[in-house]
Amino acid sequence: MGGEERWCVVTGGRGFAARHLVVMLIKYGMFSVRVADLDSTIQLDCDEENGVLGEALKSGRAQYVSADLRDKSQVLRAVCQGAEVVFHMAAPDSSINNHQLHHSVNVQGTKNIIDACIELKVKRLIYTSSPSVVFDGVHGILNGDESLPYPTKHNDSYSATKAEGEALVIKSNGSCGLLTCCIRPSSIFGPGDKLLVPSLVNAAKAGKSKFIIGNGNNMYDFTYVENVAHAHICAERALASDKIVAEKAAGQAYFVTNMEPMKFWEFMSLILEGLGYTRPKIKIPAFVMMPIAHMVELIHKILGPYGMKVPQLTPSRIRLLSRSRTFNCFKANDRLGYTPTVSLQEGLRRTIESYPHLRADFQTERDGPSKAELFLGSGKVAETLLWRKKKQTLIVMLILAAFYFNFIATGYTVITAVSGLLLAASVFLFIHGKLPQKILRYKIEKVPEMKFHVSEATSHQVALSVVSGWNSVISDFNSLCKGNDSILFLKVVLSLLLLGIIGAFSLHNTFFIGLFFAFIVFVVYEKKEKEIDKLVLKLLSLGCKSKSNAIGDLSYSKKQQ
Repeated sequence: MGGEERWCVVTGGRGFAARHLVVMLIKYGMFSVRVADLDSTIQLDCDEENGVLGEALKSGRAQYVSADLRDKSQVLRAVCQGAEVVFHMAAPDSSINNHQLHHSVNVQGTKNIIDACIELKVKRLIYTSSPSVVFDGVHGILNGDESLPYPTKHNDSYSATKAEGEALVIKSNGSCGLLTCCIRPSSIFGPGDKLLVPSLVNAAKAGKSKFIIGNGNNMYDFTYVENVAHAHICAERALASDKIVAEKAAGQAYFVTNMEPMKFWEFMSLILEGLGYTRPKIKIPAFVMMPIAHMVELIHKILGPYGMKVPQLTPSRIRLLSRSRTFNCFKANDRLGYTPTVSLQEGLRRTIESYPHLRADFQTERDGPSKAELFLGSGKVAETLLWRKKKQTLIVMLILAAFYFNFIATGYTVITAVSGLLLAASVFLFIHGKLPQKILRYKIEKVPEMKFHVSEATSHQVALSVVSGWNSVISDFNSLCKGNDSILFLKVVLSLLLLGIIGAFSLHNTFFIGLFFAFIVFVVYEKKEKEIDKLVLKLLSLGCKSKSNAIGDLSYSKKQQ
C-alpha cells in the first residue's frame, strides 16, 4: 500500500459473520484490518493459521485488540484510534434472554462506539443490525421493506436492544462528518456457524428433529454468510462514494437477504438431509408448544444461576420458528449496489460440505470393528444388539416382549415356561403344515424338512466347543490348585459373587436387567468407547494406587512392630 496506512475496525471480529468480513476486507486490500473482541488473545483455527488471516497478522496487515465495548476508555484507546471505518458487528448471543446483558452491549456499547467515532474523527460507521428489530413475534412479515416501524413490543430483549442501538446509529449520521448506515441480514448461514447447524444435528441425534412447529408453510429469507460480508463492503463503498451517492446511502437501514425466499422447514430439511439425517415430518401446532416453552423458560430462570444451560425451547424461539419472515432488498440494491454473490443452492452446498464431522455416517477414527462388536461376534447378534438394522432389532424386542407377557409375567416356573413355549411352537408348526400352498392368491412358504436338521459338521463343531470350554474350566481349576494366579482367583470370586447376586433376583427382574444390558449397554459402549475406556483406566489406576498405598502402610506398620 502506498502513502499513509489506512485502518478499518471490525468489532466482535471473532464472531461467525465477522470472521468472513475480516477475510474479505484483507483480500479487498484497501485497508489494514483491526480485529476487536473480548478474548485476551486471538486463537486461530488451523485453516485460519495457514490462511489469509494468519498471513495478514504475521505481515502486520491485520492486528488483534482485546477490548470490552462497555468500557468507553477501551473503545477510545484500543478500538477506534486511527481508524477510518468501523464495522460494528459485536453483539451477545441472541439465544440468551438477558435484558441487562443485551442492553449493556447493544445499546451502551454502541453508544460508546458512536461517541468514539465522533471524538476520533472516524469517517464511516456500518452497524450490523437485525430484521428482528421490526418483528413483534405475533404478526408474520412477507416481503417487508424498510418502511416497517419498530413494534411497540419486540419478540425478545435482543431484538428490542438491537432496535435501540440501530436508532442511535441512524441518529448519529452527520455528526461531525460521520456517515452511518445499518445492515439487517436475515438468518445468516454458512461455514463456520456454531449455532444453527450444530443445533440441528444435536436435535437430530437426540431424535428431536422429527417435528415441525406450526403448519410448516411459513416462508423465510436466509442469507449466505459471504453475502452478508459483501453487503457490509457495499455499504462502506457507498458511504465513501461521491456526495450524491453517499448522502443517499447514509442514515438508512437496509434489509439484506439471498433474495430467494423459501419455506423455513424446507431449508432445515435440506441441511438435515444433506448431512444424512431424516427430514422433519410430524407437525405440532405452535399453541401446543407455547405452554411447554413458558414452563421451560420459568425453570431456567430458577435454575439458571445454578448452572442450567440456556434452553433451545423458549417462547421467542417458538414464535421465530412458526412465523413467516421475508424481506425486500430493493433499497439495498438501489442505494448500496448490493446483489448476492453466492446463490442459496450454492451456499447450502458449501455449508453442508463444511461439516463432514457432523454427518450421520461420520465414524470416529477406529482401526477395525469396535470392541462391543468383537465381543458380540460381528454377526447377526451384533447387528441386532448394536442397532445396525433397526427393523431387525425391533422385531427381536417384540418377540422378547411377547415371550415375557406369555411365559414370565404369568408366574410360571422355568420348566413350565419352556414346555409352554415348545407347545406353542408345535401347534404353530402343525397348523402351518396343514395349510394349503396358496390362500387367496397369497403363497404360503412351507418350512423345509432340513430347517431343523443339524449337520454332522455343525454337531462336531458344537461338541468341540463344549469340550474346549470344559478343558478351559479344568485348566483354570488346576491353576487355582497351585495357588499362583491371584488374578484368576479374583476373577472367579467376582464371577461367582455376580452369579449369586443375579440369582437373588426374581425371573421378572433378571429378564428386564438382561434386556437393558443387551440392548442399551452395548450400543452406549460402542458410541462412547474411548470415554468409557479412559474412565475405566482411571478407576483402575486409582485402585492400583490405593492398593500400593495400603501395602506400603502395612509394610511400615510391620517394621514399626
